[in-house]
Amino acid sequence: MLLREGLTGLMGRFGFDVVAAVGDAEALRAAVREHRPDLVLTDIRMPPSFTDEGLRAAVELRREHPGLAVVALSQFVQQGYAADLLDSHGGRGVGYLLKDRVVDVEEFVAAVRQVVGGGTVVDPQVVRQLLRRHRDPIVQLSSREREVLALIAEGQSNAAIARTLVLSEPAVGKHVGNILAKLDLPPTDDTNRRVLAVLAYLRSDATSGT
Repeated sequence: MLLREGLTGLMGRFGFDVVAAVGDAEALRAAVREHRPDLVLTDIRMPPSFTDEGLRAAVELRREHPGLAVVALSQFVQQGYAADLLDSHGGRGVGYLLKDRVVDVEEFVAAVRQVVGGGTVVDPQVVRQLLRRHRDPIVQLSSREREVLALIAEGQSNAAIARTLVLSEPAVGKHVGNILAKLDLPPTDDTNRRVLAVLAYLRSDATSGT
């Protein structure tokens, strides 16, 4: 709430017309549909889980409104959806900034104006981490897919995973299919793809914290 109020005041002080200031992803979607703004300035983390709801909403809104500029603020790099956001519409009119690296108000506002004008502004640390996607396939997975894969690594069946994550079995099956596709593990008669997926997970920097 403090960050939201602070940004509202800051943007108003620099001449932006703030049409809405909201506290969750669903309200963000509704505000964009109602007001049709030129820019969305969003935190990555929003209620209820405070993980990546804001980022996922931004990706969806860019899909629905191709001309919408988006600046995402975060304390970390959520690699799966960050890549989706930055890939949208050729990377035009999008920014991804790490909050603790924003140290100058005027530079921040200049970056926002650049995004509104169709430019791309990405923190160098974000770029470095996204480049690792090409070396580590696990970081291509969404947060939910990594949760599913972690439970597969524990030896859980789809039914058990469904109970743990409070999902339907068909939903788990879809996540598993997405995982295998993203890890480039096509069906064969010779290998157990779930085992290969677990091996990729255990080798991954994304799970080791390095």
